[in-house]
Amino acid sequence: MKSVTDSFVSLGHWPSAGSFGFNTDILATNLINLSVVLGVLIFFGKGVLNDLLDNRKQRILSTIRNSEELRKGAIEQLEKARARLRKVEIEADEYRMNGYSEIEREKENLINATCDSLERLENYKNETLYFEQEKAINQVRHRVFQQALQGALGTLNSCLNSELHFRTISANIGILGAMEQITD
Repeated sequence: MKSVTDSFVSLGHWPSAGSFGFNTDILATNLINLSVVLGVLIFFGKGVLNDLLDNRKQRILSTIRNSEELRKGAIEQLEKARARLRKVEIEADEYRMNGYSEIEREKENLINATCDSLERLENYKNETLYFEQEKAINQVRHRVFQQALQGALGTLNSCLNSELHFRTISANIGILGAMEQITD
């Protein structure tokens, strides 16, 4: 440090006769040149450096503010999304419970409808059986009646002559006439 101050002091003691020469002391001249360059840079570059640093500071602050705003927006969106998720989960649970209830109701309705259909089919089967039985009984009665009538007619035809036929017919007409008078 002493050599730096000595070189500045020695500059003040140069003869003013106008002789110009080279200083061969490399350490002293480099330090002088370096201090002159640093002094000029500090003097002229201070404003530019301050402007650059201020601009950089403003950009950093602006970026931080934007980041904070984006973070707040993201937090709000996250809260909204969580609220929507909770709402959807509640609705899903309701749909699930309603779905299970609906499935149970549909199952009971289907069972009841099937029981009703089976009961109607059973009734229809019983009615069909009853109808077929009555039809069969009527057919048997009709055949028995026809056979009995044919047998009676055969017996009557073989036993009765025309005069007996005539008296039987007259008697039956008389019976029918008496019945007609009773009903009037």
